[in-house]
Amino acid sequence: MALSSMTGFARSHGVIGSYAWAWEIKSVNAKGLDVRLRMPPGWDAIEAMVRARAAEALARGTVYANLTAERKGVAPTVKVNEPVLAAVLAAIRGISARVEAAPPTLDGILGLKGVIEVAEEDEREEDRRAAEAAVLAGFDAALAALAGMRRDEGSALAKVLSARITEIAALAKRAEAAPGRRPEAVKARLAEQVATLLSASQRFDSDRLHQEAIMLAAKADIREELDRLNSHVTQVQRLIADGGPAGRRLDFLAQELSRESNTLCAKSNDVELSNIGLELKSTVEQFREQVQNLE
Repeated sequence: MALSSMTGFARSHGVIGSYAWAWEIKSVNAKGLDVRLRMPPGWDAIEAMVRARAAEALARGTVYANLTAERKGVAPTVKVNEPVLAAVLAAIRGISARVEAAPPTLDGILGLKGVIEVAEEDEREEDRRAAEAAVLAGFDAALAALAGMRRDEGSALAKVLSARITEIAALAKRAEAAPGRRPEAVKARLAEQVATLLSASQRFDSDRLHQEAIMLAAKADIREELDRLNSHVTQVQRLIADGGPAGRRLDFLAQELSRESNTLCAKSNDVELSNIGLELKSTVEQFREQVQNLE
């Protein structure tokens, strides 16, 4: 299974009977899965199924799904509201007995609000169920297209991440082979630092000097950081190869890589190691930025 990004866009539309519908779906980055639906009145019956299908297909991202639906080609029906018309006629007769005026015209009476009601033809239950089934199938199609777009972008991201993690592995090897890590180089730096301590004060006893030397040696040793870097690199490569919704785990490993590169920079007292550490921090940050886009 390939990696997927969290961004994508898809549309689907169709006509069934007198119903015309269209879905528009887009997704953006998010910590979890958040499905936000906009549907016209009267379509609440399919909302739960839409949400369930989105949760089955996607693991992360804020998903905006917008449905438009309308009935077309349905002949309107015109009805006279008899109670309202009777009330209007009674009022006209009452007023005519008291006021001299021209008699009301038919179009004037029919133009009064509430006398005439224009409505669409009542929909049949079987037509409605068929329309809901078609709209759900359309959502499935749009969702599949969205997931496909996210996979395509995820494949591109996988190449970028693979290149970055290869650079990180190469930098770790450079740090491993740096002349500044050789025992004689470490010993020379320790001797220089001890000499600096002695020149600053002649009151160091041998035990204290021994402790200071051990501390300096421990600070200069980046063996643990390199081992952890290599371990994290191996895990990242495996997750990229396995694919699937690995964004959270890769984000965690990116944080760990950042921590180790920071520690390596802090421990380094050699110019070459410091430069490698700075390159490492920059590459890890680029890796982490891209990981934020993964599902």
